[in-house]
Amino acid sequence: MKIDFKHNMSAHCENGVISNLLRFHGINLSEAMIFGIGSGIFFSYLPFFKLNGIPVTSFRPMPGTIFRNTSRALGIKMHVEKFRDPEKAMQGLDINLSRGIPTGMVIGVFHLTYFPAPYRFHFNAHNIIAIGRENGSYLISDPVMEKVEKLSYDDLKRVRYAQGIAKPNGKMYFIESVPVDIDLNSAIKKGLRRTVFEMVKLPGPIIGVTGIKYLSNRVRIWPSKYGEKEAARYLGQIVRMQEEIGTGGAGFRFLYAAFLQEASEILENDALNNTSQQMTKTGDKWREFAVMASRICKGRQTTETYARLADFLLDIANDEKQVYLAIEKSLKLNER
Repeated sequence: MKIDFKHNMSAHCENGVISNLLRFHGINLSEAMIFGIGSGIFFSYLPFFKLNGIPVTSFRPMPGTIFRNTSRALGIKMHVEKFRDPEKAMQGLDINLSRGIPTGMVIGVFHLTYFPAPYRFHFNAHNIIAIGRENGSYLISDPVMEKVEKLSYDDLKRVRYAQGIAKPNGKMYFIESVPVDIDLNSAIKKGLRRTVFEMVKLPGPIIGVTGIKYLSNRVRIWPSKYGEKEAARYLGQIVRMQEEIGTGGAGFRFLYAAFLQEASEILENDALNNTSQQMTKTGDKWREFAVMASRICKGRQTTETYARLADFLLDIANDEKQVYLAIEKSLKLNER
């Protein structure tokens, strides 16, 4: 039993699952377009929420946000369900597959058997799609893998009920219906406006561009406050969140730049294409920041300092602010 489903790789699981599910229903949108409509670019520094005793730095919104934003913008009806009983969760999945419904699931990756061991860590917000069963195993479209993978009944049940922070609790979802006509222009504009609001207009010190500046201030004082060893731990967690979990800081900036380029063509807005190039440059800077930070964390002989890193973060914050303000300006010009 296998659903006629085309598997495509992507840079990030949530975008890839949405894109693949929509394609199954006849809506062909790129991963970058999904990411932009869903306002996937984000930043937050959360001093009150700690992982391994260190405040969390996030380069993405909460898991599921991109899916929710995209569905609403495009007028797509989704069914989302969680199960207290693991056996009922598996039964619900089997019923869907017997009806030919490709079904997305949120899982933990630590016990994901087809993942290479170095990539398994305690992260309970990975997205995959079940597309059938074969010889007792489930056929899995995981958008970060090259080909369709397989999981046994027990292995799939285990990752659907992974323990730890943000337990998935058997969460599964699928598309119930799609509109006959989709207003892509409107969806793109909604995504752009939401991103501008979240990155430069939300109040408070820890979100968006203001959050990057707040992190800069924290990085500057870490060595004197915690000592070199503990400061390196704090810095290393930023790099890990940026480069290892999802496509992170730089990768998300490149993906958003691709969205801006596509949006420029669809909306016939040349200014967005220029903004795309500016966003690519911010991605380059985030990648350079990761390299600089890694040198400090590894204790290599270098001229890098925490003060220089803090200044570099301020440069990134200012550059990103100009990008979002330019997006806002281009939308106003486009509407005249």
